[in-house]
Amino acid sequence: MAVPFVQHSSMAESMMSKAATMEIPINSNGDSRNLAEDDSLEQATKIQWSLREKVGSPAALRDLQQVMVSGPNLNETSIVSGGYGGTTEGIIPTSSIKGSNMHHTSSNSSMTAEEATRGVAVEKFDIVKKWGLNTYKCTKQMISERFGRGSRTVDLELEAQIEVLRETKRKYESVLHLARALTNHFYSMVQTQHALGDTFADLSQKSPELRDEFGYNAETQKLLCKNGETLLGAINFFVSSINTLVNKTMEDTLMTIKMYENARLEFDAYRADLEELNLGPRDAVTMARIEAAQQQYQIQKDKYERLRNDVTIKLKFLEENKVKVMHKQLLLFHNAISAYFAGNQQQLEQTLKQFNIKLKPPGDDKPSWLEEQ
Repeated sequence: MAVPFVQHSSMAESMMSKAATMEIPINSNGDSRNLAEDDSLEQATKIQWSLREKVGSPAALRDLQQVMVSGPNLNETSIVSGGYGGTTEGIIPTSSIKGSNMHHTSSNSSMTAEEATRGVAVEKFDIVKKWGLNTYKCTKQMISERFGRGSRTVDLELEAQIEVLRETKRKYESVLHLARALTNHFYSMVQTQHALGDTFADLSQKSPELRDEFGYNAETQKLLCKNGETLLGAINFFVSSINTLVNKTMEDTLMTIKMYENARLEFDAYRADLEELNLGPRDAVTMARIEAAQQQYQIQKDKYERLRNDVTIKLKFLEENKVKVMHKQLLLFHNAISAYFAGNQQQLEQTLKQFNIKLKPPGDDKPSWLEEQ
């Protein structure tokens, strides 16, 4: 039991010696600030003996051991900014350091998000600026052309082909409108013939004295109704093909022509801008603007020539497709109409087989239950 007491005593003596040293303030010259050297030594000796008596007690040793085992709380640890014996103004709690680091991280993330938002806004502003400048130039060129003050690039051969296409489209739209009207009227006539044939058949059963006459007429109307439905199939196929030619094939070519005309207008607008700059002074600022205008002019020129070639190719293919489609459809329309009004049912059916036209069953026009959902 004596060994632990010696260990605690040595530990206590070390702490007392430190305490005695801490109690003696030393200045930069090594002299005592308030007391003489002998008095300081005597006072230190007294303090050492008093501390040894206090620490040597069992209760004091237990308290000292508990403090050493438990240790200080790191969350409450402070950092002293000054030297030993300084004031408490230089003490900085560690919790404030953690909070400052978190605040610094959040401020960096907020600055990054703000910079990203600012970059997107600047990009959108540049797009709007370019669009506004381009619109201004094109509007100026359009007004100049309309009032005869500005010049425009003209391809006479291509312009003539475009005008022919527009006129052809108007005429084909008229044919399509009349063919649809014929289909509607003929459909009404077929429905009337069907109803009239049913009425004649009913009267033939209820009028014994006129049974044969009503019967003949009922059979005739039913035959006309059947041939009419066959003719309607041919006319509907004709209308569908004309509609595809007019509203899809021709319309696609006209959309390309519209893009070509817009490119022509932009090309002339930037060409006029470049010509205007070339007529001005040749200082450093103007030369930079001329170089930028020359680049934009070249870009618009390439775009204009590319779309002009596209229009030329599409017009060529459209003409070939139109001739092929209309040759087939006009032959179908002629043969079907002639066979119907000649009463040649076999020729009418043969015409539909020749052009691979399949008639729908009577109840096939009704949508399925999936389409109704």
